[in-house]
Amino acid sequence: MAASSYFLLAAFFAIVISRAIASDPSPLQDFCVADMHSPVKVNGFVCKDPMAVNPDDFFKAANLDKPRDTMHSKVGSVVTLISALQLPGLNTLGISLARIDYAPLGQNPPHTHPRATEILTVLEGTLYVGFVTSNPNNTLFAKVLNKGDVFVFPQGLIHFQFNPDYHKPAVAIAALSSQNPGAITIANAVFGSKPPISDDVLAKAFQVQKGTIDWLQAQFWENNQN
Repeated sequence: MAASSYFLLAAFFAIVISRAIASDPSPLQDFCVADMHSPVKVNGFVCKDPMAVNPDDFFKAANLDKPRDTMHSKVGSVVTLISALQLPGLNTLGISLARIDYAPLGQNPPHTHPRATEILTVLEGTLYVGFVTSNPNNTLFAKVLNKGDVFVFPQGLIHFQFNPDYHKPAVAIAALSSQNPGAITIANAVFGSKPPISDDVLAKAFQVQKGTIDWLQAQFWENNQN
């Protein structure tokens, strides 16, 4: 099967499953295209006038079949998200999609999606992936995935993906059960918050010296979202 056909099949498969486990409220009408220009603030987006809706509201030329440049990412990955912010027609439909490119030895570092379960399909290469359960057990569920394999990360749990290959990149596509899943990268949130969390608090939480915390807070914590 051609690479482009495989990509489209995987994307369709991921979207269908994600819709089946959607966690956003069910829509009450055929569609509610997001009106990005409305001054009204709601939990989601205000609906555009249906008479002004056109096919382009449900379309985005995202070129998700094209590789992303991971060479300039400090963590070695680039996440290209298609949510209601990029595709207004997704508003109220309870799904979003992401392409994730990994450099050799690149990773999508530990993070959570507060509003979505994620289902990941490997399109190319190999990934070591896993998630950690909540307190008190903090059990790690991890697996090595190859091309065509699928793995699920439950909503809100810390998870990661890592490309263990020294020479070959990897690509995955993820479907998420929310139009706006959110992403909290653990290192960024803990050590890169603005203003910073008190080093007294973090030193005690991590059982290290304050100097270690100060050094970590001085680093540049990169956002790998494209």
